[in-house]
Amino acid sequence: MKAILLLLSLSACIHGHCQANSQFIGTWEGKLNVGIELRLVFHVADPGSGTLVTTMDSPDQSAYGIKCDSTFATRDSITVFLKALKASFAGRLTGDSLLEGVYTQGTPFPLVLRKVAHATERKPAQAPKPPFPYKSEDIEYDNKDKSLHYGATITLPPGKGVFPAVVLITGSGAQNRDEEILGHKFFAVLADGLSRNGIIVLRVDDRGVGKSTGVFADATSADFADDVNTSLDYLLTRPEVDKKKIGLIGHSEGGMIAPMVASNRKDVSFVVLLAGPGVRIFQLMAEQNAAILRTVNISQKAIDAYIPLYTALMKGIVAAPDTTAAKAKSMEIINQWRAATDTALLSELGFGSEAAIPDLANRLVRGFSGKWFRYFLSFDPAPYLERLTGKVLAINGEKDLQVIPASNLAGIENALRKSKVKTYMVRTIPGLNHLFQTCIKCTLQEYGDLEETFSPVAMQVVNEWLDKNVK
Repeated sequence: MKAILLLLSLSACIHGHCQANSQFIGTWEGKLNVGIELRLVFHVADPGSGTLVTTMDSPDQSAYGIKCDSTFATRDSITVFLKALKASFAGRLTGDSLLEGVYTQGTPFPLVLRKVAHATERKPAQAPKPPFPYKSEDIEYDNKDKSLHYGATITLPPGKGVFPAVVLITGSGAQNRDEEILGHKFFAVLADGLSRNGIIVLRVDDRGVGKSTGVFADATSADFADDVNTSLDYLLTRPEVDKKKIGLIGHSEGGMIAPMVASNRKDVSFVVLLAGPGVRIFQLMAEQNAAILRTVNISQKAIDAYIPLYTALMKGIVAAPDTTAAKAKSMEIINQWRAATDTALLSELGFGSEAAIPDLANRLVRGFSGKWFRYFLSFDPAPYLERLTGKVLAINGEKDLQVIPASNLAGIENALRKSKVKTYMVRTIPGLNHLFQTCIKCTLQEYGDLEETFSPVAMQVVNEWLDKNVK
């Protein structure tokens, strides 16, 4: 979720100046490991003015030509600033074709860039292909006070009828209307499958992305719920929509936002949760970290030692009144934990060096102290699920490492039993990951290597449930 999707807020930067150095001119490519691997490509050029100009691509997010504010080069090092992203890269030359450095966007990440003639391309992903048996319209609309403007696509089944309709709600990070990442257009494939089955689908650029205005970095999940309410209000203006059959489909964090919205509206008749949270986010994040550590061969004994520390750090940082207090609390928690933990486990987990602890505490505070993260980490989905009244489908992939199916589906089902919901289905689908891809290694790094974007099995489960319970 958010912790692994830090680069999804890409937007345009402003051109600036730099001191030229010809050895940096060219294309530099590297892979940023933020739980998944995202390619970054920097194009450094001298337009003839004696200054270096840099643009950045994030191909796995379909973001290209991002202009950088300033580039500063010395004999063997280069620093590039992207103010709009609150990001930078600083690297030092190794030989004539490697830049070893750090990419910082809230949290610093090691990044090695290699000079290449051309950026590499990923395999083509699953994508809907025309001709389509439905109509697709790119649309724009505003919220009630005209303070926000949204860009979206609506797909409409053929015929005059009125049709059931859904709003798709993206997961964590700044996403476009297709919830596009690593070459996969998750919501484009989902919308295609739904509209072929007679469902109107509205998919929307997140605020600050694409055609939508607003500042994504200043928003919380509650603000995103307001955006969904605006989109529902827009759907109600469409004559093609059956006003008694309007629903929400949310993926990941979107599966958290959907119940927030539906629990406060009487016109939402059904909700589909795709890998939605069913437990408190503190627990979800701890389980997520444990699952990911297993995939990189960390021993279970080390994981068992680490997870209480991770949970204590999350709670301590969120409860702190400011970042200074949060750093002090983090240092206290880490040092107490180190003193009580076996040195072999400390070494396995990367906590062996006492000198590295202040930097680690700083990184954790920067990661957990943002407005969105503080709201997110404190969230409990149960009260919203318990207030639902419509029909509910909740599904997870069996191999999901980010929203663990056993605990989260159990949490959703327990909450729905306390609600007034009479029709619901909770189901784990074998062999699928968090993106509902049929996985092989079933690691986060594999997402972009798979050609499948959304499993036909998952699509069939959703459509059959809609056929039976909504249409």
